[in-house]
Amino acid sequence: MGYLKFDKTLLINMEESLQREMLRTNCRGAYNCSTIVDCNTRKYHGLLVMPVSALDKDNHVILSSLDATVIQHGAEFNLGLHQYDNNHFSPNGHKYIREYDVGTNARTIYRVGGVILAKEKLFSTFENRILIKYTLLDAHSPTILRFRPLMAFRNVNNLTVENDSVNKNYTEIENGIKTCMYEGYPDLYMQFGKPPVFVFQPLWNKNIEYRKEMERGYPYKEDLYVPGYFELDIEKGESVYFSGGDTFIDTAVLEQKFKEEQDGRTPRNSFYNCLKNAAQQFYLRPNEDDAYLIAGFPWFKVRARDLFIALPGCTLSIDDPVRFEKIARTSVPALRNFMKDGSLDPIITGIDLPDVLLWASWAIQQYAKSQGVDKCHALYGGLIQDIIDYIKENRHPNLLQEENGLLYSDGKEKAVTWMNSTGDGRPIVPRSGYIVEFNALWYNLLKFAAEMTKQNDDTNRSEELEKMASLTGRSFLDTFVNGHGYLFDYIDGAYVNWSVRPNMLFAISLDYSPLDRQQKRAVLNIATKELLTPKGVRTLSPKSEGYRPYYVGTQKERDLAYHQGTAWPWLLGAYLEAYLRLYQMSGISFVERMLIGLEDEMGRHCIGTLSELFDGNPPFQSRGAISFAMNVAAILRVLKLLENYQ
Repeated sequence: MGYLKFDKTLLINMEESLQREMLRTNCRGAYNCSTIVDCNTRKYHGLLVMPVSALDKDNHVILSSLDATVIQHGAEFNLGLHQYDNNHFSPNGHKYIREYDVGTNARTIYRVGGVILAKEKLFSTFENRILIKYTLLDAHSPTILRFRPLMAFRNVNNLTVENDSVNKNYTEIENGIKTCMYEGYPDLYMQFGKPPVFVFQPLWNKNIEYRKEMERGYPYKEDLYVPGYFELDIEKGESVYFSGGDTFIDTAVLEQKFKEEQDGRTPRNSFYNCLKNAAQQFYLRPNEDDAYLIAGFPWFKVRARDLFIALPGCTLSIDDPVRFEKIARTSVPALRNFMKDGSLDPIITGIDLPDVLLWASWAIQQYAKSQGVDKCHALYGGLIQDIIDYIKENRHPNLLQEENGLLYSDGKEKAVTWMNSTGDGRPIVPRSGYIVEFNALWYNLLKFAAEMTKQNDDTNRSEELEKMASLTGRSFLDTFVNGHGYLFDYIDGAYVNWSVRPNMLFAISLDYSPLDRQQKRAVLNIATKELLTPKGVRTLSPKSEGYRPYYVGTQKERDLAYHQGTAWPWLLGAYLEAYLRLYQMSGISFVERMLIGLEDEMGRHCIGTLSELFDGNPPFQSRGAISFAMNVAAILRVLKLLENYQ
């Protein structure tokens, strides 16, 4: 059996199969996403979901699904699957599925009597186009395939209902049709590799339900427009190709295009290869000049903090420094523009947050370790120096270096750290003042910059940076170390936050730390006892006030739990890096055991990737966004560290 292969027993069990989703993206920000049985359970699901810049900055569901029907001797067997009222499913196409295999591409095998049909899906790398290959593996009688497209043409955040505004016109094109439901949208081109018969039979498929939206407390019913259906003959051994996109394609090249796309993919046949594929799905290149990382799917966009935290793992850890440099060529000017006059980038959101410059510097430090200090200095040395000067001169609107060398940020009214959930317009976790990871990153940056300038013969600058680091390090110890073996999370004036949180891990996972070995071990021990889970590190200890381990309920309830006990894999990355720093070769077996819990997730929530967060208590259910860049990147970095140690 393949690394990610599911048999009939699991597939026909709706409680199991509907929990497993698949995702394929392109570099334009578009994607194809559904469950492994092709029953959409989210308003974000669809065969073709893509940005429509003429309307807004969001994605839009254009083609929701394509229901296939096998016809023999006049008998029809519909392979589609949708949920309706009272947990009713129709047409129950899942009962014909024999296996679902995720290798180079997603492959579903159906068996209807003597008919065995394979369906393989690919999403075009550079175009907004879904490609589907249907192969008749076996049949004892003449066989017809019928395809009924279900269209939405709506923002991913909305749902559509039957209306009289829909444009029902269509135009016949080579081996298919093009149509557009509403003004402002691009045409949808639906084409086959051979001529079909299109029967215009407009109707609305009403009251389809999305169970994930129901669980999240959102509207969950939708009507989808069906313009008609396509029919074509298929012979045993023959493959028929379908293309659904926003541009015309020469159907004579569909087979070749499918093969080229398939040959360029890395098979998902190992933990590493799954994460490598997942990392590549976050790449966004809207034009030839710009490159970004999307924070996660299906609802996140480009976020500055996420971009820099995920950047090393999604590029350097899969041996792709060129991609790092391309993304840096886009993001570095955005940082410089902000430092120059406070300009905010139109695509990279949150670039003004106080820790973004610190995380950007950390990402550059990882580049130096991977590609060499000299090359790093040539490309980014000037930026590192400018960031330090910008911070120490207190030019940032919400990052103040005080006389003790520590950085202060006001987070009482607006969330300033990665723990950014809000309620009634205010931070749920109002981390403010001296924030532990801010100052751990600042100390690390000063030491890194001192070492880099020293290697490049700038002795005076290096000595200046060492003095700054020494002051910051002493103040860090005086401020954050307590008598209970862990670090305070933040301190604001006379207020000391005693909560046990994971942010202290960065003080022991970074290359440079003011803590001695005994202090590092104490922090790691507390994190192990109170925060560690098989799926990630908790955001709050169960012993601390306000612990809420389950990310469930209404939006308000989920916001309250978001950083109050849920577990995050990207924090596990910091924990395991710290563990290896302390225990070196003797820690390898423990790290490998810890990764087993995350490798199990390759066959769960979203196949082949890591979701945003997990419940902090058993059974540690995955929650949130189905694929999250910071998590994927962090575990790729751990795998790279293991490779280096071994």
